[in-house]
Amino acid sequence: MPISGKDNPQVKRWRLLTADRRARRETGLFACEGARLCADAAKSGVEVVLLLYTEKAATTYAAQVETLLKVARREEVITPAVAQHMSDTDAPQGIFCICAMPQRAKDAATLDEKGRYLALEDVQDPANLGAVIRTAEALGLRGLLLSDGCCDVYNPKVLRASMGGVFRLPLFAAGEMKTLLPRLRERGMRAFACVPDAAAVPVCDAPLTDGCICLIGNEGNGLRAETIAACDTAVTIPMAGRAESLNAAMAAGIVMWELVRR
Repeated sequence: MPISGKDNPQVKRWRLLTADRRARRETGLFACEGARLCADAAKSGVEVVLLLYTEKAATTYAAQVETLLKVARREEVITPAVAQHMSDTDAPQGIFCICAMPQRAKDAATLDEKGRYLALEDVQDPANLGAVIRTAEALGLRGLLLSDGCCDVYNPKVLRASMGGVFRLPLFAAGEMKTLLPRLRERGMRAFACVPDAAAVPVCDAPLTDGCICLIGNEGNGLRAETIAACDTAVTIPMAGRAESLNAAMAAGIVMWELVRR
């Protein structure tokens, strides 16, 4: 029989993983929702620990459910009422997974010295982080560096906005940028601080070639002063309008295009 109770242990477990970063970190598990995202996780080699789905979803999204059933360690059918209880959307697709994290963040000391990377410092908006991950993967960046102050990449909003990019893009734990950057510069890498300052070098003129990292800061405060001081050069996106700065994800997209177009 389908799971019909909102207090079912598996339902409560799924909801805890969506809401609690510490629970995700301690268990090494995360929750995701939706036919495309869940199937994308499975296709990317992510271990599906538990699949919860409605009978209607098995018909409407037959291909995705079939993909998930082949790899899920355990599966349970749930009622539409339970699916509505679990979802944060008005019209849930009825597919939910608990998955094992496909990667712990790599040590930034393992970066390829000839690679081109973007680094984010203290980016807090999950939608921004997800959009940056999606763009970075689409453009073929070698990876993304994340400071300790960034939001959790397995936050449900990050997962949705990344369109599965979290499962595939190499992510590196950067710790504190002011500590990491001198170590990377000793290895011959160059660091470019992206700032809203008309006196900085236009990003389109900066030497963004192999062995470089561009840094984008917090949505409200930008990069920390000590991080800017630890970089080789400050660069900016020239703007003709009256806006003082761009959204962090938009700025990152422009900078990443400059990184890969040469």
